[in-house]
Amino acid sequence: MANILLIYGHPKTPNSFNFELKEKLVQVLKSKGHNVLVRDLYEISFNPLLSSNDLEKIHNKEIPDDVKQEQEFIKHADIIIFIYPIWWAGQPAIIKGYIDRVFSYGFAYVYKGNKVVGLLSDKRAIIINSTGSNYQDYESQGFYNSMKLLVDKGIFEFCGFKKIKHLFYGGVPTASPKDREIFQNNAIEETIIEVEAKDI
Repeated sequence: MANILLIYGHPKTPNSFNFELKEKLVQVLKSKGHNVLVRDLYEISFNPLLSSNDLEKIHNKEIPDDVKQEQEFIKHADIIIFIYPIWWAGQPAIIKGYIDRVFSYGFAYVYKGNKVVGLLSDKRAIIINSTGSNYQDYESQGFYNSMKLLVDKGIFEFCGFKKIKHLFYGGVPTASPKDREIFQNNAIEETIIEVEAKDI
């Protein structure tokens, strides 16, 4: 049984691929006995703006209350799942802002001399992304590899995560209902494999 924190970053829209995936995935994970906490960043009106006041408080080890709450959820999670669309070849602002504010110095990483030490080394991450352009176009232009480099290495490996799985599903807005279902089922299957993997 795993403690899973699911960070969801998509505004609710009718027939949203991301929303449907999130709902199905939570249901399957819970049916397998895992503890799942969902943080729908739009629903909770998470403030993504890293302000000068935030920086000053973090520098003085006075963590803003909303950030501290999210950090507590992360502390208690074995696995963190992110579900969000790719917009303009990157993360939605609310996801980037979550990382900016919550994965803060002293919580997610520290510097020891000239060396970065990730402090979340007991965590695993699963990132599930949808894209508007089809998979082949993104892959052939190197976008997926670039995003893996920036997100997997630049964020999660930097913060010490010991295993990272990154899934991409392309051409979602124009995909047929059957293809959307195939994408979602694949994402759920791949997630369950990672969650229940023993070789970590």
